[in-house]
Amino acid sequence: MKYYMGIDIGGANIKVGVVDDNCKLVSSVSVKTNSDGGYESVLNSLFDGIDRVIELSGTKMSEIRSIGIGCPGTMDSANGVVLYANNLHWENVPLAKDVEKKYGKKVILENDANVAAYGEYIAGAAKGAKNAVILTLGTGVGAGIIIDGKIYSGSNGAGGEIGHTVIEVDGAECTCGRKGCFEAYASATGLVRLTAEMIAKKPQCRLRELAEADGKISARTAFIAAKLGDPEGTLVVEQYIKYLACGITNVINVFQPDILCIGGGVCNEGDNLLIPLKEQVAKQIYSKNSSKNTEIVICSLANEAGMIGSALLGKK
Repeated sequence: MKYYMGIDIGGANIKVGVVDDNCKLVSSVSVKTNSDGGYESVLNSLFDGIDRVIELSGTKMSEIRSIGIGCPGTMDSANGVVLYANNLHWENVPLAKDVEKKYGKKVILENDANVAAYGEYIAGAAKGAKNAVILTLGTGVGAGIIIDGKIYSGSNGAGGEIGHTVIEVDGAECTCGRKGCFEAYASATGLVRLTAEMIAKKPQCRLRELAEADGKISARTAFIAAKLGDPEGTLVVEQYIKYLACGITNVINVFQPDILCIGGGVCNEGDNLLIPLKEQVAKQIYSKNSSKNTEIVICSLANEAGMIGSALLGKK
């Protein structure tokens, strides 16, 4: 059996996994990123995760054929350098070379959303597709694009930032500095903002009661209220799905992929999200009369996609 290691670097945690030749996760660990301590601190956390997962998996480092790393930000994959990762406060960091130096293994570096997309393409909901787009609806909107079986990164390694395309001119301000970005409306953060705005308008609504009972407004608040028949909760859900459908329609009109997968905690709503979303997209896409339209599905690998995808870069 051949083994590959995959690393998914996040702002709070680093997930490290060993994946076998059948694309199955053998074992995994999660360690704190410790980004406040700077690059060396994160690197030491990463090394700790690697050492721990090797021990847990029962394999030896000599059996690991390669190490793949998914990292947020812009990558120079050819040279193994993180050009810029704002959440980690990194600029021109030789991450792949430092890991290679420590373990003597080939290290492949890619953007975190791209490796998550590749994981879904190789072993998840997009398996068997030729062209696919994977969107993760979390704090932001992560996106990975697969064209003819290959990750599309653009000429500068920063391609695929679908979350920072505008769907509402002069709309809500995005963390990137633009206004009206898809991410500002379709992310879980965007859904929380829409819910908070509704509570501010209708302070006596059921949404407020649910948020207070939970101790906070979450991405679930509006969906729970809608299920209970609350008109304000229903309106927020409808607004959110309208924005999500707009952005997804744009993606389909540009790429016309075989499949578009969506992931993130919001997708736990299942058909309450997916059915109305598909209905709206079907009415809006340019190819509505085509005999082969893009299939919209929910991702299947959940939190394992980044580890599996980055690991399998070595197999590719």
